[in-house]
Amino acid sequence: MIEKLLIANRGEIALRILRACRELGIQPVAAYSTADRDLKHVLLADEAVCIGPAPATGSYLNMAALMSAAEVTNCTAIHPGYGFLSENADFAESVERSGFIFVGPTADVIRIMGDKTAAIAEMKAAGVPCVPGSDGVLPDDDDAIKAIAQRIGYPVLIKAAAGGGGRGMHVVHSEASLLSSVNMAQQEAKAAFGNGAVFMEKFLQTPRHIEFQVLADNHGNVVHLGERDCSLQRRHQKVVEECPAPGITEAQRQEIGELCVQACKRIGYRGAGTFEFLYEDGSFYFIEMNTRIQVEHPVTEMVAGVDLVRAQLRIASGEPLRFTQDDIQMRGHAIECRINAEHPRSFVPSPGEIRMFHPPGGPGIRMDSHLYSGYRVPPHYDSMVGKLIAYGDSRESALARMRQALSEMVVEGIQTNLKLHEQIMLDPGFVAGGVHIHHLETLLRQWLD
Repeated sequence: MIEKLLIANRGEIALRILRACRELGIQPVAAYSTADRDLKHVLLADEAVCIGPAPATGSYLNMAALMSAAEVTNCTAIHPGYGFLSENADFAESVERSGFIFVGPTADVIRIMGDKTAAIAEMKAAGVPCVPGSDGVLPDDDDAIKAIAQRIGYPVLIKAAAGGGGRGMHVVHSEASLLSSVNMAQQEAKAAFGNGAVFMEKFLQTPRHIEFQVLADNHGNVVHLGERDCSLQRRHQKVVEECPAPGITEAQRQEIGELCVQACKRIGYRGAGTFEFLYEDGSFYFIEMNTRIQVEHPVTEMVAGVDLVRAQLRIASGEPLRFTQDDIQMRGHAIECRINAEHPRSFVPSPGEIRMFHPPGGPGIRMDSHLYSGYRVPPHYDSMVGKLIAYGDSRESALARMRQALSEMVVEGIQTNLKLHEQIMLDPGFVAGGVHIHHLETLLRQWLD
């Protein structure tokens, strides 16, 4: 087992990793910026090392500072959490070349899956269904680009090959705007990711966003832990997630899950990972793989009964998986609401001091958060300050518990999106289940009018 681990992240995921370390007898070391000296996991860690100033570029994105922190504290491993450097192949490579264990896949695998065109090629070779597209980055030839669009059929979607989060993404409805949209997407991709390559795929009108969780060890063992529905999104950012996805049959779950397992074996994957799909008219279409732990991993943990972060640490320590696919039993339903420090209507970030924090409780309620009364939310990072998870033996039970938990939760001193989540939990479309990825944006326009 890993003896001592540097937590190369912040906030709730850093606290989540620290707790998993404690369970396994691993000494946790916190790396923190000058703005984060009062974070809960920093206060609880065995050791803590300041790695730089508040801006992430000087701290959590500073590879040299993180490596130095691991060296001076005699850590044997580094856990990148999610975001920041978690999917940076150069960082993973530097960690392992320096003799540390990287809690995640190898750098080569991160590079392949981080390049969307390469990832799609690998998935097609593994038999995973993909969205009809350009089969690689778009060429420099205008006529060739037009021909590709005609073959796919309008509307088409232009996407950054090295990106995510909606940046470098453009929907094109006709040939008249095709080339200008491609040029704009290339410029945005270059600015955001340092890589201007873009590709094209069919634009699905009203798909759902469904993803499959996998775990793979270093001994050739791979399992999937079912699917999550992450269709409630605003500007391509997830707001609410649930497991299992409403309306997905056991046959579909096993079919797509097994394809994901085989794809992991093909690329030599290790650790926790997520295959993301668009789902429309009964068909799944692969869009990308996240080679890290996901923000929404708790809903899978609640339903599958597997601690994913603890599994990550065991895998990184060289242990084989302690269960097989037949051991995975999906029971009940879980829903997660991302709690953000932001105005519930304008979505402007709301940093500041927490005058009072009262997390909800009761059967099936889990609160993953680094907040506490007196803590000051800094303005330098993502606005998410916690995740509220409700579990029940049915979706109806999970919804009822989530509504109650949202009404109990108290966060004073800053603004949050709690009221937005209360509205979502009462929305007839969401209550019925199976809404598409544009549903929340439509609701927001109605509520704001």
